[in-house]
Amino acid sequence: MSGPNPALTQVAGLPIADPDLAAAVSDGLDRVEDLLRREVHSDYRFVTDTSLHLIEAGGKRFRPLLTLLAAQLAGGTSEDVVIAATSVELVHLATLYHDDVMDEAVMRRGADSANARWDNSVAILTGDYLFAHASRLVSQLGPDAVRIIAETFAELVTGQMRETRGARDGEDAVEHYLAVVAEKTGSLIATSGRFGAMFAGATPEQVAAMRRFGEIIGTAFQVSDDIIDIASPSGDSGKTPGTDLREGVATLPVLYALAGNGPEVPRLRELGVGTRELGDPEVGEALELLRGSRGLDEARAALDARADAARAELATLPDGPARRALAALLDYTIARTG
Repeated sequence: MSGPNPALTQVAGLPIADPDLAAAVSDGLDRVEDLLRREVHSDYRFVTDTSLHLIEAGGKRFRPLLTLLAAQLAGGTSEDVVIAATSVELVHLATLYHDDVMDEAVMRRGADSANARWDNSVAILTGDYLFAHASRLVSQLGPDAVRIIAETFAELVTGQMRETRGARDGEDAVEHYLAVVAEKTGSLIATSGRFGAMFAGATPEQVAAMRRFGEIIGTAFQVSDDIIDIASPSGDSGKTPGTDLREGVATLPVLYALAGNGPEVPRLRELGVGTRELGDPEVGEALELLRGSRGLDEARAALDARADAARAELATLPDGPARRALAALLDYTIARTG
């Protein structure tokens, strides 16, 4: 008869069964938090205050978590791993400041966005300041790391430009959307996993596998968000259903539905789903149509395919608590769609 399951320790929202791994990752995240605050300090207090604005608002710290878990596949949490984990979080935070300006957002992580609290110029300059300090940190890790983070910057910008311009005439809308997600979301998460393995002394093959796993799980996380926005009953996910529909965002289930020939398509087009902002009555109708569409099924199938691809990458990595924690992170990403 088997004994009781080991107690799970929550680390950044991830349940980790192995106590030694949980302690190592938790300690690593504490070191990242400390370095984040030290790194953004400026002799000009206002710059420090604006930089700390989103740091202190919290967040999942998903990217540093992935870096630290990847490091545990090999040599563990060295000082270089902490620097790498901090640098990817600084890049992520910088993009949030810029995104809020582009989206004219007024809230971020339950607090006023920087552009709402101060103005667009302050938000843009704060993002630039964080990018600068991420680059400064990465310079301590050597020329390969500098090249990798520069390539990641380029992908982030390309993804934003691709999204801003929209699909070209004749371009497949689904392929365009997935390219945007891979660049805007997947690229930095890929670098997070890559850096963790790289600076913990993993083999080149393991580093490449973690890079691919990171890109896949980053894309999967966005696709799962898309599904939740349509499929989740009100309040179950902590997010109001139809948020993207209200904002006129064409997410993956919407694109799949509009590409089909189901009976709901003419009305979805008439409502302008994915092309304009919708009011509450329109959102309610669109949700009902989309929940019965093939678009939702196809989005779930796309998510499942990415989960299988991610598991294939994990299978090439050393077995142990870190790999099992990475598998749990993937399972959480998939399971949250219900």
